[in-house]
Amino acid sequence: MKTLKPTVTIEYCPKCGWMLRAAYMAQELLSTFTDELNGVLLKPAEIGGAYVISIDDVVVFDRKEKGRFPEVKELKQLIRDIVSPEKDLGHSDRSS
Repeated sequence: MKTLKPTVTIEYCPKCGWMLRAAYMAQELLSTFTDELNGVLLKPAEIGGAYVISIDDVVVFDRKEKGRFPEVKELKQLIRDIVSPEKDLGHSDRSS
């Protein structure tokens, strides 16, 4: 039986030491989107330097493409816009 809730995948380069960063971002997403997500999968990449975040195989952020890591606020907004566009993110929606 297929779930209707999406799964976020964070694919990270283990040789670069990015597992803790991926785990932190997973924690933030799970805390924010408790009811909207099926889960967050941490996936060690086979390609060096990879840090790709996707929702059900649709890439929403690629570190190599952007030349940087996503800010947590930015990532929450990207995920929200796909899984729950009406959701208010509180302080994460306010401009700095």
